[in-house]
Amino acid sequence: MGLPLTAPAAASADPASSTWAKLRMCESSGRYATNTGNGYYGAYQFDLPTWRSVGGQGRPDQATPAEQDYRALYLYRMRGWQPWQCAGMLNLPADADARSKRVPTYTESAYIGGGLPAPPPGPGGPKPAWPGVVYRYGDCADPLKTFQLRMNAFGYGFTGTGCYLEKTRTAVLDLQRANGINDSGLLGPKTWEAAWTGKPPR
Repeated sequence: MGLPLTAPAAASADPASSTWAKLRMCESSGRYATNTGNGYYGAYQFDLPTWRSVGGQGRPDQATPAEQDYRALYLYRMRGWQPWQCAGMLNLPADADARSKRVPTYTESAYIGGGLPAPPPGPGGPKPAWPGVVYRYGDCADPLKTFQLRMNAFGYGFTGTGCYLEKTRTAVLDLQRANGINDSGLLGPKTWEAAWTGKPPR
């Protein structure tokens, strides 16, 4: 349609990664590979016509998390939160990029699922301050994404959803047992510290 080309700006108007995490949790329990057989696929529960309307190929649940994140942001910029019933249920706020029709780049969408480089392997490295919250199963928060990406240094392969589900629980318990911390499964200050300065799990 001849939209004017502009230099890519920082996507500060886009919803926060924690907002996307809430949407994924509601839509699919945060599972990118989900296929429940109801005609909706992947973390964002795309149907095939909607997936293809934003350039998706194949089936959403078979696409990489980064691809699903990108297509979700693309859809949001085309239609706002309207395609997702969960967005209405969660009362997610819209912003300046909703329905802006501005096609995103993959770089702009990388933040959604935690597309950040993992910290250096092994203990040590810069340790972010403990966020002051004890996290448990079912929680979603940006510091959980930080923890998940740190645990990738030990081979866990998180996509950085920021949601505490079974895989995060396994990593927390592994870390606690390796470092003599009470294996409660709660991500508190000792476990947070151990992720950067303790003994590697496994």
